[in-house]
Amino acid sequence: MRVKVVWDETKNNANRKKHGISFEEASVLFTSGVDYLEIFDEFHSHMEDRFLAIGPITRGLILVVYTEVFENTVRIISARPATRRERSMYQKNLKEHER
Repeated sequence: MRVKVVWDETKNNANRKKHGISFEEASVLFTSGVDYLEIFDEFHSHMEDRFLAIGPITRGLILVVYTEVFENTVRIISARPATRRERSMYQKNLKEHER
């Protein structure tokens, strides 16, 4: 299944300056076919359902906040390197699915 990834260019520029990761780079998480951990972000889902995706890109594990705009279309809200805790959650999930 092909996923289309969209974003706001102003937010992309701000995110790149703040976190050092562009949305173009982060979009690979959704289009490369790699497995990632998906978590529903209940705390930030007042206006729209938001999700957290933790997974690998070329330079390491990242966390991407996104929403589903349409079926098979996601809009990236932010992206940053995964914290130690988030990396641990991803690794634990990966090991559980290997069993």
